[in-house]
Amino acid sequence: MKTALLSSTYFGPIQWYQKLHRYDQCLIECHDNFVKQTYRNRCVIPTTNGVQALSIPVTCPDGYQLSKTPMQDIRISDHGNWRHLHWNALVSAYNMSPFFEYYADDFAPFYEKKYTFLMDYNEALQHLICDLIDLRPQIIHTRTYEPDIPNDFRNAFHPRHPHDDPSFHPQPYYQVFRERHGFLPDLSMVDLLFNMGPEALPVLSGSYRQTDNGDV
Repeated sequence: MKTALLSSTYFGPIQWYQKLHRYDQCLIECHDNFVKQTYRNRCVIPTTNGVQALSIPVTCPDGYQLSKTPMQDIRISDHGNWRHLHWNALVSAYNMSPFFEYYADDFAPFYEKKYTFLMDYNEALQHLICDLIDLRPQIIHTRTYEPDIPNDFRNAFHPRHPHDDPSFHPQPYYQVFRERHGFLPDLSMVDLLFNMGPEALPVLSGSYRQTDNGDV
């Protein structure tokens, strides 16, 4: 059985979900220390001016530092009205996409209900996305921190270095802003979902083929 080790992500990038699809089993790390400016609390979406990073503000128990707090103990902060800002950013980015209206009611409650822990929030969004694209991964949470594990992708994906994983080959698909920016690879998984709908899974599997006009 092929197993991949992944960090928790907020609307993880496409290559993160590709690992869920391609590996028989995926371990989600709960015990590593939180790392700032990563997909653990950040996602990347397109705008008319390029890409935009959306970050969830986080906090940790009193007496701890973020960088020394296990991921499972990281809490979501209410600072900055982030839920309202993130939802408005998603609407602005995708209200003209083919499937946003179809899926919007599934995602809107995540910007109304308050979650205490970041991992719980990330996991709930991950379950929703997997259900919507009919992806059925076998996922297990780690029980302890292990520094040396095969297929360790805990730090393979980073917003500033999106293609550090040599096994990932971005597959073009239709995007709303493609005429302005060209194809933007490895955005958040919601970009693939809102633009491609039921075709998202074939893109992950590598079986989707795009013609010059964006059709299959």
